[in-house]
Amino acid sequence: MRILIADDHALFRDSLRSLLEARDYEVVGEAENGREAVELAWKHKPDVLLMDLGMPEKTGLEATRQVVAELPEVRVVILTASDDDADLFEAIKSGAKGYLLKNLESETFFSLLEGVGRGEPALTPTLAKKLLEEFARPAGRQGADRDPDALTDRETEVLEQMVNGVTSNRRLAESLGVSENTVKFHVRNILDKLHLNNRAQVVGFALRNRLVEPGDED
Repeated sequence: MRILIADDHALFRDSLRSLLEARDYEVVGEAENGREAVELAWKHKPDVLLMDLGMPEKTGLEATRQVVAELPEVRVVILTASDDDADLFEAIKSGAKGYLLKNLESETFFSLLEGVGRGEPALTPTLAKKLLEEFARPAGRQGADRDPDALTDRETEVLEQMVNGVTSNRRLAESLGVSENTVKFHVRNILDKLHLNNRAQVVGFALRNRLVEPGDED
């Protein structure tokens, strides 16, 4: 199994690399921030990307969404110290194939990692139970959890453009100076974070909740 490590703590990366290589896993690279994680994922196309959450330049969640969207064959597994339920739920919604805590016993970690190679999710029973309870909630209650503050600055820019009538991928890409694929990535994240199904619903939600005002953009 070819593995890429993404973590902003050099000592942890060194220790994890040593553990993995002692078990005959091939570590193809190390990233110290989310931006590098995406770049190295494109370069090496690893089987598994072990992703920390709290990294500079691009967070682990942002990097996970981008890798999942652009390189679906790369299995992203979150490896973090955060036991916050919101991080767990958002990571799985973002496409991560697992969520592991850094305080795991090494045997449990490697057992779950081997399962990822077989296509199994990397989740301890406790976290799997939390996920089942969360996603078994009625849809209406999930809708109440929409959090506009979860949008990144770039996603808010895209939302502002949409409210002001710029809704096609081509026009959004031209307006923001990015590719159409990047626009699709941002729009999908907005839909996911606000638990909405299409762009019309996003615009209506933004106007009703005064997230942005028509005419904010020049």
